[in-house]
Amino acid sequence: MPDIPFGFALPGAQPPDPNDPQQMQQFMAQLQQLLASPGSGPVNWDLARQVAVSQLGSADPAVNIYERNEVDEALRLADLWLEPAAALPSGIRTSVAWTRNEWIYNTLDVWRKLCDPVAGRMVAAMGDLVPPEARAQLGPMQSMVTTLGGALFGGQLGQALGSLAAEVLSAGDIGLPLAPAGTAALVPANIKVYGEGLELPLDEVRLYVALREAAHQRLFQHVPWLRGHVLTAVETYAAGITVNREAIEEAMGRIDPSNPESMQAIALEGIFTPEDSPAQKAALARLETALALVEGWVCHVVDQAAGDRLPNVARLGEAFRRRRAAGGPAEQTFAALVGLELRPRRLREAAALWAALTEHRGTAGRDALWGHPDLLPSEEDFADPQTFARSQLDLGDLGDLGL
Repeated sequence: MPDIPFGFALPGAQPPDPNDPQQMQQFMAQLQQLLASPGSGPVNWDLARQVAVSQLGSADPAVNIYERNEVDEALRLADLWLEPAAALPSGIRTSVAWTRNEWIYNTLDVWRKLCDPVAGRMVAAMGDLVPPEARAQLGPMQSMVTTLGGALFGGQLGQALGSLAAEVLSAGDIGLPLAPAGTAALVPANIKVYGEGLELPLDEVRLYVALREAAHQRLFQHVPWLRGHVLTAVETYAAGITVNREAIEEAMGRIDPSNPESMQAIALEGIFTPEDSPAQKAALARLETALALVEGWVCHVVDQAAGDRLPNVARLGEAFRRRRAAGGPAEQTFAALVGLELRPRRLREAAALWAALTEHRGTAGRDALWGHPDLLPSEEDFADPQTFARSQLDLGDLGDLGL
C-alpha cells in the first residue's frame, strides 16, 4: 500500500504570514470556528465539502441550456440503443447535467458511508495517543483531539474529492452507485476536456459516456441486491484496514501550538496498513470481483449497443478500459487516503466472460445471472470463461427475476 501524503489546509486559506497580524488573526478565527463546529461522526464533512468546492475555485463552468439538452438527448438515445443489448430495462428516472460542484454535493452521502469507518479508526487512534492518566486532566481538551482528527481527515478528503470532481465524466464513472437512485448524470465540462484529449468528436464521446451511465443505471436499479453488495464489499474490506499509530504519533508531534502554520504542514505518511489475514484477503477478492463484474458487463453491453453506430467505438472502448484499469490521478489520491483502490483489476477478463455468456446463453440468459449473487461468476471462473458459459447451470428454474 502506498504511503499517504496527508496534508491539511483550511478551506480557501493560504499559509499565513507569521509577520502579518491581519493574516494571523484571520487564520486563528478560521481555526477557532473549525474547532467549535466539529460536525457529527469521525469526519468533518462540512469542511470536506468546503475544501472540495474551494479547490475547484472558478474552474467550474456553469451548465447552459444547450448542454442540458445535449445530455438529455444523449441519455435518451443511449437507453434506446441499450434495449436490444440488455435484458434489464431502463433504470433512468431523471436525467441531469451536473457541474463539478453539483457532483460533489450529490455524491457526498455515499462518500460518507464509505469513508467514515476508516476515518473513525484514525481519529480513535489519535485519541488513544493521550496516556490514560492524562485524559482526566485534559478534560474538555480531549475532545479537541477528536475534532482535530476529523478536520485533518475532512480536509484531505475534500482535496481528493475536489480533484475527482474535475475528472469524473458521470455519476457512475468509477463503478460505484454514487448518485441518488434512478438519477443518470453527466458532467459536460469534464466530458469536453476528455474528448479534447482523445481528439474525437464531442458528440461521440458524450454518447459513449451516456451509454456507460445508462448501463450502470440498468444494473443498479434493477438488480436490487447489487448496490448493497458493492457498498458492503467496500465496507468489509475497509473494516480490516489497520492504523499505524506510530505514523500518527510522529506527525502529531510536529504540531507547534504556538505556530498555527505547523498545522498546515502536517504530513501523515503510512497511516493505513492492510491486515494480511485470510479474512481481509477474502474481502479484497470479493470487492475486486464485484467491481470487475460490474465494469465488465457495462463495457460488453455498451460495445454491443454501440456496434457500428459510432465510427470511433473501438478507440472509445479501448480508451475507457485503460482509464478504468489504471485509475486517474485523483482516484489514486483517494486510494492512498482511505487505503482502498476502486479500479477493477480484471476488467478485460470480466468483459470476455460476459461476452462468452452472451454467445452461449443469449442476452436474457446472460443477464439472468444478476438474479442472485450466488449465480455470478467467481474469481476462478475468470480464467476459463468458455467453460463457465457452457456450464450446466439451469437458468430455466429461476422463475421471474424481474429482468
